[in-house]
Amino acid sequence: MNKVYDVAVLVGSLRKESFTRKTAKALSEVAPASLKLRIVEIGDLVFYNEDLEAHAPQNWLAFRARMKSADALLFVTPEYNRSVPAVLKNAIDVGSRPYGQSIWGGKPGAVVSVSPGPLGAFGANHHLRQSMVFLNVPIMPQPEAYIGGAAELFDTEGALTRNSTDEFFTKFMLAFAAWIARNDVHASGSA
Repeated sequence: MNKVYDVAVLVGSLRKESFTRKTAKALSEVAPASLKLRIVEIGDLVFYNEDLEAHAPQNWLAFRARMKSADALLFVTPEYNRSVPAVLKNAIDVGSRPYGQSIWGGKPGAVVSVSPGPLGAFGANHHLRQSMVFLNVPIMPQPEAYIGGAAELFDTEGALTRNSTDEFFTKFMLAFAAWIARNDVHASGSA
């Protein structure tokens, strides 16, 4: 029996009908059977403040526990001011603390950035990749996913309107599944 990987999906937009959330759902729909994608909500996480660690907020503890149980990470983010939104950065910070107890290390990941503009949130994608290098998350290098023109990609129900986008998402998710399997630290023979 083939392993099914638990993929935690972090969506960097809080808006219910955001292009970012629609993209995350579309990626989930085309994911191979070896991946089970679940969106992990991050909007209610208390802003990180080390002073709170002595009595960490319950939502930090629940988030850390959920992320520890994940096999892999999929970040789907818009771009705010050429970087990642504060809500996503806060989730990264909450998960990386207390010092020496990061929940991120070693989990394979991928980044998809989304924008209604033509650059596909290139800046946010690369800022996020920088943080993941520091946090020891092996991020899939190829294919890269900068989804521009997002306003034209979905119908009123949130379904993709272009076959080429569906094909790209399918190719991306197949590559991600292979990346996760290749970086599975629990597989036999892995360190």
